[in-house]
Amino acid sequence: MSRSLKAHLLLVLITFIWGATFVVVKDSLNNASPLLYNAVRMTIAAIVLAAIFHRQLTTITREVAIAGVVIGTLLWIGYECQTAGLKFTTPSKSAFLTGISVVLVPVLLALVWRRHVNHWTLAGVVAAFVGLYLLTVPASDGGSLFSNVNRGDLLTLGCAIAFAFQIIYLGRAAQKFPFAQIVVLEIASCAVWMWISIPIAERAAFMRVSSSMMLSIAVTALLGTVAAFIVQGWAQQFTPPTHTALIFALEPVFAGLTSFFVLRERLGFRGGLGASLILAGVLISELLGAVQHPESELAEEAR
Repeated sequence: MSRSLKAHLLLVLITFIWGATFVVVKDSLNNASPLLYNAVRMTIAAIVLAAIFHRQLTTITREVAIAGVVIGTLLWIGYECQTAGLKFTTPSKSAFLTGISVVLVPVLLALVWRRHVNHWTLAGVVAAFVGLYLLTVPASDGGSLFSNVNRGDLLTLGCAIAFAFQIIYLGRAAQKFPFAQIVVLEIASCAVWMWISIPIAERAAFMRVSSSMMLSIAVTALLGTVAAFIVQGWAQQFTPPTHTALIFALEPVFAGLTSFFVLRERLGFRGGLGASLILAGVLISELLGAVQHPESELAEEAR
């Protein structure tokens, strides 16, 4: 088996794991509060990553530390919003809404960093936001248009915004600093923020320890975080960016299929149409809207 084929298959595998974890986390929140659950799984992931990359951690500079903490803070906001939102929305809706972060990246680059956005990217953004409206805003029953929007959907939209900024800052840092150092600092600072936030925002934190809870934490921490970060770093050396984007766009599809088979969840026609438009928007933005000269763009972004 060629390294390229192996890389593609491994990326599909971790994308499936990411999609399946929406159902895993949704089920676990019946026996754990969101912030404590996140703190435990991210702490385990940070410890394992630090053990794996311990040799690379001896040369961390002040600049690397600041970059890692900033990215970890954005990751913390994203995960807290996503996990809290899962208490009030469905796994498949959460996955599709989280996927909007990919489309938001060029929007934020244009608004904040004054980067050029081509017409295909704009088309993808429009499709995704129409899909967002159909997926999250129920058909009007005579009341206020947005009066019945699910609180979980709003929290997950906040997650997508935080993840979009995290993607941008991680991309900038990856061009300047060692990847292993950034990843460890990112996950570790994310875990620290989670523990700090518990007594402030979750006074009734709880976790019922059971075999299913331990399995859930193992899947999300070891597979969804540690293994996924390591595999992604290796596999993307042998896969074109467009192929990687296409594979990652399958995450909400895998989440929807897992939710359907495990929880028997159905989005309905309106929700299904909205989810399809979000997926189409992500694909249009990432595949047709990709920059023509990524190397020069990345070099400019890293300055």
